[in-house]
Amino acid sequence: MTATADAEAAENGLTPLADYLGSVLRRLRALPPLDLDLTQAYGNVLAEDVVAPHSFPAFDQAAVDGYAARWEDIAGGGRGVGYVPAQSSRPGGRTVRLNVVGDLGAASWRPVRLTPGSCFSVAAGAPLPIGADVVVPVEWTDQGMAAVEIFRVPKRGYGVRRTGEEVAAGALLARSGTYVSPALVAVLAATGIGHVVVRPSPRVVIVATGDELVDVGRASQPGQVVDANSHALTAAAAEVGALAYRVGICDDDPEGLRGLLEDQTLRADLIITTGGTGTGPGDMVRRILSRREGSRAGPVTFTDVALYPGTALGFGTVGAEEVPVVCLPGDPGAAMIGFEVLARPAINLLAGAEPVFRPSVRAHLLETVSSPAGLREFRPAHVAERRGGGYTVQPLNGGPFTLSGLAEANGLLVLGERVTAAAAGSTVDVLLLDRRR
Repeated sequence: MTATADAEAAENGLTPLADYLGSVLRRLRALPPLDLDLTQAYGNVLAEDVVAPHSFPAFDQAAVDGYAARWEDIAGGGRGVGYVPAQSSRPGGRTVRLNVVGDLGAASWRPVRLTPGSCFSVAAGAPLPIGADVVVPVEWTDQGMAAVEIFRVPKRGYGVRRTGEEVAAGALLARSGTYVSPALVAVLAATGIGHVVVRPSPRVVIVATGDELVDVGRASQPGQVVDANSHALTAAAAEVGALAYRVGICDDDPEGLRGLLEDQTLRADLIITTGGTGTGPGDMVRRILSRREGSRAGPVTFTDVALYPGTALGFGTVGAEEVPVVCLPGDPGAAMIGFEVLARPAINLLAGAEPVFRPSVRAHLLETVSSPAGLREFRPAHVAERRGGGYTVQPLNGGPFTLSGLAEANGLLVLGERVTAAAAGSTVDVLLLDRRR
């Protein structure tokens, strides 16, 4: 954000978004580390470096089903050292015949040794006999049991996996801050690791407030609004990797709201409320949570931010445990955008994940758009890669408040505080959204 944009926002009585986010995120700390069983660690972030205690593979082994042999025993009898098509290797060509002195499976454990002119029938994963340096795939042979005829000669080392070939003992497997993916779980398990120290997934509680709210399964009527926010925000928190709990609807009752939040602090690392952040007659959340007690300011500060949609945001702590609370607007579109710019980074920070913000790209704008002066706008859009490199972005109909636009979007077009119009063909910033499509 430029100094001019900061000045314009200040003139409007609004806090620049970058300043607000910085002040909020500086107050948060990653959750304390937790030692977890490997099967429970997926989706968390490592809290310390992980080093391989053992090599992988742990021993020399066959990589394919076939015959473990000494390469020098077969190299002279085949059609050559390279790969020779089977159809041209049999007729008129010399083959190699070796004695099969035993069978080795993945569960074999006694060490055995090859002698010249002999081989072992081996299954993939079986330990290699001492002296073996090649495994001939079974389909390149006549699949003999007492003796085998080899029609095609592989290169030396083919079909063999050596000890520590993939991971050596003492090697760094992952650094602190690494996301524990299914593939990383496999690597950790294969090298003998059963527990890891991670940042736990934050427990996030979502509360929708308002006398007008009714639960899903019915249509809105005058004086009633279906609660879409708590369901959407619970899904959004789960998408980030949080353990998300939807409490449901809380009426605009001061004592009821205080009691509910106090109860939820026992199981929450972060509480998200939606609704009541403005200054209207029915905006109870702002009144209750920002109320001064004696000479002390309220635990939650509400700020009018240079953000479109939804300028009014709240942040602070509640309860004796001082659990962080994020207060989002009641409009569904504004609540979803507020989650993206404030709650999502807060969850990532608590989880120890980096970066805390979504990735962004610069994209070629396909349609001219206008934007309110002095506000940073986040608009649903569709972003696509261009053939030959780069990106294009198409704003979706209806602007930032439309839920249908958010549902279709795979990106958020970002228009800065100084932008009142962006012409087609200009280059703009776009946040990339997660979409499993």
